[in-house]
Amino acid sequence: MLLPKIAPRQGALPHPSSGLDVNSSALLLTPHGRRSKGWSSPGRASAEQSVNLGGAPVNLMDFERAVELIMDRAQSGGAKPLGVCSANLDHLRHFGSGSRWHGTLDQPTPVEWLTLLDGAPLVAEAARVTGHAWPRLAGSDVVEPLLDEAERRGLRVGFLGGSPQAQELIRKRFARERSGLTVAGWWAPERPVLADVNASRLLAADIADAGVDVLVVGLGKPRQELWICEYGQLTGAKVLLAFGAVVDFLAGRIRRAPVWVSTHGLEWGWRLMLEPRRLARRYLVDGPGAYLTLRMSSSSTVQPAPVAPAAGVLSPAVSSTPEDGPSRAPGQFVPAGARADVAVLVVTYNNAEDVTALVASLREETAEQSLKVVVADNSPDERTMAELLRHPDIIPVRTGGNLGYAGGINAAMRVAGDADAYLILNPDLRVETGAVAALRRRMALSGAGMVVPVLLDDDGSVYPSLRREPSVLRALGDAALGSRVKGRPGWLSEMDFDPESYLHAHRVDWATGAALLISADTARDVGGWDEQFFLYSEETDYCRRVRDSGRSIWCEPLARMWHERGGSGTSPQLNALMSVNRVRYAEKYCGPVRVTAFRAVVLVSELARLHKPGHREAAVAVVDRRRWKGLPHASLGGRSPAQMSPAQGVAPPSGAVIIPAHNEASVIARTLQSLEGVIAWGTVEVIVACNGCTDGTEAVASGFHGVRVLQVEAASKAAALNAADQVVERWPRLYLDADIEVTTEAVHAVLTSLGDGPLLAARPAFRYDTEGASVLVRSYYRARARIPSNAQGLWGAGAYALGRAGHDRLGGFPILTGDDYYVDRLFSGVEKAVLPTGPVVVRTPRTRSALLAVLRRSYRGNAEQDGQEAGATTSRTVRELLASVRGPLSAVDAVVYVAFAVVGRRRPLLGRSVATGWERDDSSR
Repeated sequence: MLLPKIAPRQGALPHPSSGLDVNSSALLLTPHGRRSKGWSSPGRASAEQSVNLGGAPVNLMDFERAVELIMDRAQSGGAKPLGVCSANLDHLRHFGSGSRWHGTLDQPTPVEWLTLLDGAPLVAEAARVTGHAWPRLAGSDVVEPLLDEAERRGLRVGFLGGSPQAQELIRKRFARERSGLTVAGWWAPERPVLADVNASRLLAADIADAGVDVLVVGLGKPRQELWICEYGQLTGAKVLLAFGAVVDFLAGRIRRAPVWVSTHGLEWGWRLMLEPRRLARRYLVDGPGAYLTLRMSSSSTVQPAPVAPAAGVLSPAVSSTPEDGPSRAPGQFVPAGARADVAVLVVTYNNAEDVTALVASLREETAEQSLKVVVADNSPDERTMAELLRHPDIIPVRTGGNLGYAGGINAAMRVAGDADAYLILNPDLRVETGAVAALRRRMALSGAGMVVPVLLDDDGSVYPSLRREPSVLRALGDAALGSRVKGRPGWLSEMDFDPESYLHAHRVDWATGAALLISADTARDVGGWDEQFFLYSEETDYCRRVRDSGRSIWCEPLARMWHERGGSGTSPQLNALMSVNRVRYAEKYCGPVRVTAFRAVVLVSELARLHKPGHREAAVAVVDRRRWKGLPHASLGGRSPAQMSPAQGVAPPSGAVIIPAHNEASVIARTLQSLEGVIAWGTVEVIVACNGCTDGTEAVASGFHGVRVLQVEAASKAAALNAADQVVERWPRLYLDADIEVTTEAVHAVLTSLGDGPLLAARPAFRYDTEGASVLVRSYYRARARIPSNAQGLWGAGAYALGRAGHDRLGGFPILTGDDYYVDRLFSGVEKAVLPTGPVVVRTPRTRSALLAVLRRSYRGNAEQDGQEAGATTSRTVRELLASVRGPLSAVDAVVYVAFAVVGRRRPLLGRSVATGWERDDSSR
């Protein structure tokens, strides 16, 4: 959080965390305006500090300093207006960790924020994390001294919020007590005005015309802070005070608590007594949860806010077309080989009537940025493709069948090429002018990995497209209440029905997949969409993986798109698929107990709706897993996925797949079966290098047509890799472990990426298959999957590829443990990449002992190579692990991860020089 600098006074000491000057011997104000000289009780901090309380940044300072800082800004102004708010438990409920608006005030905005310490619990927590006592600075305590100073300096004050009756009472009081205060205006807007963008802008312009220096905004949390964030700079006010109920205090409609009540931290009880109906939920229902957040998510340091883009970046008046990009006429899309600001990916299925309107709306967006449009057509006939071919600057992709939504996105991504971001759109959307630029601005401001727009139905009403992470309680709430009782708590509904959520930018868990802007680095690191979901829950899964990568997802209300919501149609089979995919999602991320509970809730939901069409089939499918195979799934016109090149009309790449194998008879067939589609291309050499095999691995591998088998005497992976390199002629080369299943499109992607481009090394995305694993093993791999660095290197997937130039740098494979770790360290970040492909399958160990064996081998290999860098690597992993903790379950997973890491490291670290056998995992074979 940026704070203004004040010219140093005599005796001032700069505090490094705030950038503000302080005076340790100042005249100080205490609560209720009483003054004291030389406030210097033992342990009292004499400087300013910024801390994190419950996930919200808070500025700690004394009364006099706060008043002086605010009024100096009101008099002299600054590069941005200063927004001032008070942090109490209600503030944490709205802006703290895990809240809907978390991070909204922390990102770079046109308003600079000063958050004052308020509320007895936060005062106590601030003392605990800093070791010093700090005064409480409630808005109701600070406002009177601020008005005194405004009157003395001749500043113009305005009041926004409160009822007209309350404002009239303040007028009368000021006429008696503050005749010298210049009040520039009074505004008491109705809620619909604040909820309307144009009306709010007109209101802000009216305030600006009045020439307000200090605007007291009493709209209640969180509306007042959100309104200031979006419209504060338009009011012309130099300072905006988000002080909630001060209008009622100034009007005398609410009595202040006695001093002894405030001193003992009981003001909440006093206010509850005076206004039980309005405040009961805040203090008795929401308060305990906010207090728990305060105790679990506080620290003495504040995470820096994302850096705002330079002036003019993504400005509507400035085109962001790359300077080295091809010239294009207005309304034209850039060609396939050129880099674009945004690559738009659309998946169609019988959408001949829809695509024209979408394309026309996208052409309007090319005035502000360069767009590349790729459409993957799953249609069974040529009508949609014929319509697409009427637009020669669109890049059409015939999928050859119905790959589903996830498969279509992956097919489009494979041919999309370079872009700063990828915008996934449903074909039945119309993009409102300026929406794409608004999404990109939000991504630049927030540093988000994904940004979603607001979706509008044909009648202009907002479609509730925002979602919360699925849970048993939310599924139960939705099963019992559906779309009724829309005001129920968030833990009882996956859908976000609150109109406020669609008015202000904020973080979300996920959103419907109709429109998603994904940054290029997110697409690269997260990998391809999981095609097992086919049509439903694929966006839930992808957004989960985005969040697990450490990135945030934001909603941008200024980006609006019109959605017909008719693209997929409906049928009993599709209803059943929707319910089954919810169970599939739970199975992918939850343990057996939660999966059982979730399945039961889904079943209850379907049973409660048996009287409606399609729900009987869904209930039967949830109960009988055998029916899942008969549900809609990827189809390729009679051809299996293994027989088909991932991008029809694109020549398959040339290259080689090298598989070292030591006694892998139990798994090598599974791996080679996954390569049948690649072998069918006829352009890729597949080599199985059997090193020291005694179990018949050679015989199994020789049974596959198109596979060449080498026999290497030494039981050495390095020897097998080097021997295969000697006989293979083609480039690039994919090195694949014998127990890894790889998709055809993943092989296509990695070989293509290393053909002519600047990359020297690459690997496909991967996912852990923990089916059948123990509870502790699943917990370990959940934590491991949340550590970003584990998904960013060439190691860990059992698959990596090298181009000719990359292999020249390697030379030959050295005899050491961890060849993928060694290869990864040879290349810088710009020379290697994790590609957004369908993930290869990494089957994890099933037992604790098997996992420890694999960890000992891995840590021994790392210790051989890291040397003095081991400490830095461990520190980075610990930091990322701590940052991945989002709640009790992830905290337990992190503890399990640490426990396995400690036990697994003991042996290699205590005996690096001692020869050890090759530890392997037989539990997953």
